[in-house]
Amino acid sequence: MTDTAPSPAGTTNSTRALTIAALGTLLTLMAFTAPLATINSTAADLMSDAAGRTWILSSMSIGLAAALLTTGTVADDFGRRRTFALGAAVLAVGAIVCAVSPNTLIFVLARVVQGLGGAAVVASSLGIIAHTHPAGPVRAKASGVWGASVGAGIALGPLLAAVLDRWASWREAYFVLAVATVALAVAAHVLVEESRSDAPRGLDPVGALLLATGIAALLAALVEGRQGWIAVTPIVLFVLAALLLATFVVFELRGATAMLDLNLFRHPPFLAATVAALATGGGIIALMSYMPGFLGTVLGIDALGAALLLFGWSATSVVTALLARRLPASLTGRTQLAVGLTGVAIGMLMLTGLSENASWARLLPGLLVAGVASGVLNAALGREAVASVPAGRGGMGSGANNTARYVGSAIGVTVVAVVAVPSGEHSAAALTTGWNTAALVTAAISVLGAVVVAASRSRR
Repeated sequence: MTDTAPSPAGTTNSTRALTIAALGTLLTLMAFTAPLATINSTAADLMSDAAGRTWILSSMSIGLAAALLTTGTVADDFGRRRTFALGAAVLAVGAIVCAVSPNTLIFVLARVVQGLGGAAVVASSLGIIAHTHPAGPVRAKASGVWGASVGAGIALGPLLAAVLDRWASWREAYFVLAVATVALAVAAHVLVEESRSDAPRGLDPVGALLLATGIAALLAALVEGRQGWIAVTPIVLFVLAALLLATFVVFELRGATAMLDLNLFRHPPFLAATVAALATGGGIIALMSYMPGFLGTVLGIDALGAALLLFGWSATSVVTALLARRLPASLTGRTQLAVGLTGVAIGMLMLTGLSENASWARLLPGLLVAGVASGVLNAALGREAVASVPAGRGGMGSGANNTARYVGSAIGVTVVAVVAVPSGEHSAAALTTGWNTAALVTAAISVLGAVVVAASRSRR
């Protein structure tokens, strides 16, 4: 089945496809966020040092960012269902290895594998939705469901990990995720019809290798740099990343089968969607990734309490994303993205001004405001990622958009880590001041993103 004709199976197949695609995204985000609530127990069990703790939290984003665009292109050309099911299987294998890991190195490598599998799942999921849901109100509704699955995954990952950590250990969460993901792979194979683009661009192995290694080197440099920016390792990695990514750009501009048409960055809707995804990762996702550790260290809130507070933000985004389909049709995607980023910035500003004696109730209003705005943002991102690329290239659009999100997240997490503990001082007063600064910085990133998006007007 190709993209030129709608699916003959009708509403039933569309519903099945949407359900599978949303569940795949949900499980990927659950895997991505699971260590946030249990980082202390995980690091203690694996005997991780400070660098190891950083790698535990950052390793899956390397696999995701490195493979999203590549797997999106593969999905469009060679089959979205096949790519989705294979990605789910790889995600499950990574989860099993995480569950039995004896040390930090094995766990980190398994998290990278999870990222590779999750990239295939997420990139192909939006391609599946675009194929089974025609543009217009039907796809807007489906994009809202997909956006809700992003928020739900972020909410449920830490919550599942915290509950199982209290009941047994942190390892059980990965066993549960592995079983659920295997079941999803089987369901996708049975329930989702195969689809691919009518005009395949062909494999671009050199471009894929350059992009994957370039992004991996960049994110590894950011992770290693937190231990010291003038050390040899991060400097070498930054130089290597710059060379690889510059070579990728040159190769894509000259290649006949380029996996990413760089001319799309001259297309205002694509530019707006990409910048919004980058600002989402560098803003709210980065701050929320830091929040559970801050709550435990400074405010004395345990892992389950931190997961519940994170749930307050992400669950609100789920409800809002589902309701986003009721927004008036006259509201353009660009406007929705700009409004969402602005609302997120307002919510993060409400999280500033904390004192050392702040309670969880002080954080809740800002989290709820940010959650509402995040829901609006997630629903629009899912729709615009597909709408901003040529017909039949939904997987590529999804891959490019989510690559921007996870690269932004990696950069944002690094920025937050630097400004939150600028001098390495870990007193409660210093960490509280650092949190307030980090919330201001991430709010500024969101505002900057909103300004760029608003300025990305289509030109005649």
